[in-house]
Amino acid sequence: MLYHWLAEHGDKYQVLNLFNYITFRVGGAVMTSMLIAFIFGPRLINVLRAKQGKGQPIREDGPEGHIIKKAGTPTMGGLLILVSMVVSCLLWGDLSNAYLWVVLLVTIGYGAIGFVDDYMKVSKQNPKGLNGKIKLVAEFVIAAIAVWVCVNASQSTQPGFATGLTFPFFKDLFLNLGIFYIPFGCLVIVGASNAVNLTDGLDGLAIVPVMIAAASFSAIAYLVGNAIYAQYLGIPFVRGSGEIVIVLGALMGAGLGFLWYNAPPAMVFMGDTGSLALGGALGSAAVAVKHEIVLAIIGGLFVLEAVSVIVQVASFKLTGKRVFRMAPIHHHFEKKGWQEPTIVIRFWIIAVILALIGLSTLKLR
Repeated sequence: MLYHWLAEHGDKYQVLNLFNYITFRVGGAVMTSMLIAFIFGPRLINVLRAKQGKGQPIREDGPEGHIIKKAGTPTMGGLLILVSMVVSCLLWGDLSNAYLWVVLLVTIGYGAIGFVDDYMKVSKQNPKGLNGKIKLVAEFVIAAIAVWVCVNASQSTQPGFATGLTFPFFKDLFLNLGIFYIPFGCLVIVGASNAVNLTDGLDGLAIVPVMIAAASFSAIAYLVGNAIYAQYLGIPFVRGSGEIVIVLGALMGAGLGFLWYNAPPAMVFMGDTGSLALGGALGSAAVAVKHEIVLAIIGGLFVLEAVSVIVQVASFKLTGKRVFRMAPIHHHFEKKGWQEPTIVIRFWIIAVILALIGLSTLKLR
């Protein structure tokens, strides 16, 4: 709203011309969402604690020891992230931009699914929550709409890239998936959402890698949305996609504010309300800027967590034996005796390394 109200007066008042620059507005989005999270965090936590009573139900088969101490910690802290993000995006974003709305509405939609799931867990004090099939169907429906909008938005500017898949490290390698791009894009968004959800198991474990990935894709979106930079780097130019930086910037600011209350020992958990929404934001951003494969590199930590669950389940069903002491893999290290801060910080380091590798694909082509 600020963009539409003030940017048009930039010719009269030079200082207002700043609102025409994405770099200025993303700074405003980061600071706004962060301040909202800082200010309203304690109030939301108190409300959640009063409403939830026993808090998030703790898995009986979970790691022994410190996990028991977390009983009573409220969940649904993802609401703090979502509210901060939405308000910040509405203030600083170009609300006529289709890509901004795609990423923002996927984030809100997945957050709503997670909210229902969390509510059912808390109200029934049952870790199972919403039926898995219903959850997946809802996620795929939202993802399909988002991918369809992205394809149509791309067709109006770059028809050749609308249903195509680009590859990191290769400038001219391009695969046109045609109609199959829509289910592929859905898998990217749904997969990213659930991978982040699986990663959210320790205090601060998910939110920092999410912010690292968001920062990386902010850089990618800015470059992809700029014709000069895109041509220089040999990456696909997607007109208008630079506005995604506002959403991802708001995510980073809200994430910092949330981390203040999620740092060990956590005062609140983000729950599926936050993890599904944040993963959906990353997945939809990757689809919009045509860097789906790069997401698997930058978000490699989330991929590792998801793969560990898939391997564990497949191994147990086929052989009756487990590969890991417990899945997702961060619980495996807990079972081995690693302290929670050790696991969390080492996983953060891995996330940084993977982000640097992913960003290097922009130049190494």
